[in-house]
Formats: sequence, structure tokens, C-alpha cells
Amino acid sequence: MTARRVVAFGGGHGLSASLRALRHCAPELDLDITAVVTVGDDGGSSGRLRAARGGLPPGDLRQALVALAGDHPATRRSAGLFQHRFAAAPAVGVPQTGGTARSPTAADGLDPDGLAGHAVGNLVLCGLMELLGDPVAALEHAGAMLGAVGRVLPMSRQPVGIEARVRGADPSAPDEVCTVRGQHQVAVTTGRVESLRLTPAAPAACAEALAAIGAADWLIFGPGSWYTSVLPHLLVPQLADAIVSSSARRLVTLNLAAEKETLGLSVADHLAALHWYLPELKVDLVLADAKAVGDPEPVERAAESLGARLVLAPVAVADGTPRHDPAALGAALVPVLGADR
Repeated sequence: MTARRVVAFGGGHGLSASLRALRHCAPELDLDITAVVTVGDDGGSSGRLRAARGGLPPGDLRQALVALAGDHPATRRSAGLFQHRFAAAPAVGVPQTGGTARSPTAADGLDPDGLAGHAVGNLVLCGLMELLGDPVAALEHAGAMLGAVGRVLPMSRQPVGIEARVRGADPSAPDEVCTVRGQHQVAVTTGRVESLRLTPAAPAACAEALAAIGAADWLIFGPGSWYTSVLPHLLVPQLADAIVSSSARRLVTLNLAAEKETLGLSVADHLAALHWYLPELKVDLVLADAKAVGDPEPVERAAESLGARLVLAPVAVADGTPRHDPAALGAALVPVLGADR
């Protein structure tokens, strides 16, 4: 049987959850998995590396690779190493009264080796991209190191900026609309995002991602931060054209709860946003958790406006937190991805 080729779009924890779920159902369905990852991150370790050295922010790419890492004990250890984040290191010779040295405190504001906060995998990817001169080659090499059971690609070989027009970003001026710049700032805004754009406005799409979309049987969007992980793919013109023209079926996996950037958006509004940013997009299925959806009628109508059918399944972790359970999500995906046209 020919493998089902699945392309999953996103970034960060949402894409990681989707990829782990796909891994759960991969043996049963014989899936060929490709992750296409946003490259707009400008916060934390990724933001520091991007600002200091240029190139793609590695954090979301790292998380996707780790989600696809193989099950051999050696590759699991490597995956753990990729996720290891350096703590602040003690400094030598910080003087104190009496002339003796002491370890630094947070009040000293010292990071003697510059590693604090960096994930090892971010540094490895940054080094590979510099060494090999191509982010796709670097990701292929890192994937081999981790025994990855799928492929990770950036949506573009060039980093992008994310900007949003936000109403009420300043709580003291709730009706004022201003521009919020940067993925991190958009993600944590307390205002309502009214429009989204990339800078540059038309970055070149990764050629390998375009080829994967053209050959795919399924395209999967979400879960994840809607404005900073899911929608950016639809704003890359070449990616948008490839998604619309692909013969693949399309699945949207909805979030379990609103995030800061989507406060005020209903579940149905999340689907409406897909149509707003890519009116030509047609979707086959929308997968959601019944408890997160509540009244299914408005969500069903929003799904139908995209040409989709709503499928409800228990996909959240059992402790009640708004996180997808990879095993439960994988179980829900088996009959969906395994169904014939």
C-alpha cells in the first residue's frame, strides 16, 4: 500500500502535539509525515540567536524535530539533549565585601557564558545552518541525528516578521488601534487583533515545502496559536497558492481554549479567520473536542462555510488542562485520515 502523505502546518507546542498524534497513528496508516514550520519567532532563545547571528529562528523547528524523534534509546537521549535548556552559570570572581569571590545572584544581572536560557537544540540547529549554508540541509542532518520518522521544513528559507493591527493593546485606550510588531508581542497582546501581515509581505516559500504540498494526500492546520503559528502560512503567497491548488484533502484541528492573542474569538471565529485570510481555502473536515466546542451549531455552520464537516472527539488530556493528548488525538485521526475519498 502506498504511504499516505501528510503535511502539517504550524509552529511551537500546537504543531508538536499534532506531530506526536500523527506518530501514534503512523504505524496503522503508514503515514509519510512532513512538518512545515513558521519562521517568525523573535522571543526567547530563538529571538536572541536570530538577532545576534541572523538566519532562521530555530526554536519551533527544534520542537517539530523532537516531536518526530525515533524511539531508539539513543535517539530519545538525543531528543532530551535537544530540549535541555541551560540555566544561569556561576561566575568566577564576583567580588564581595572582604575581597573574596562569591557566586552571582540575579541582582548581578550576569550571564558569564551567554548560554542561560538557550536550548541545546537551538544552538545545534544554528550551528548546522551556518556550517551547511542551507536550513533544509541542516534540518535533514538534525533529523538523521534524532532518527526522525518524518521531515521538518521551514515555510521559508528567510525569517519573517509578524505584525498585527490591534485594538485596545493599551488598556487605557480600549478603542485605539495600533500596530504591534513581532511574533512575541502579538502572542501576548491583551488587545483584539484586527488584521495580520508578514514582513516582508511576500517571502519566498521553501521549494521543498511547495513540493510536499503538491504531493500530499492530507494537509493539516492546527492546533496552535492562530495568529502566530497557523495563519502565517496562509500569508505566504506561494504557499497559499500551493495549498489552494493541491488535490489533497484538508483538515483543521481546533484549539481547546483561546490564547492571549485570540481572546474574544469564539471557536467559530477561528474558522472564519481562515476564510478571511485565504478566501479560496476549502476544508474537508474540522476536528474539535466536544467539551471545548460547547454548542456545536455555530461551529458546524462555520465549518460548512469552508465546505467542511465537523467531527467531535475527546482529544484533551484527562487532567482538564487545555492540552491535546497525543494518543487521544492520534486515535481520533485514524478514522479520519484512513477514510477513502
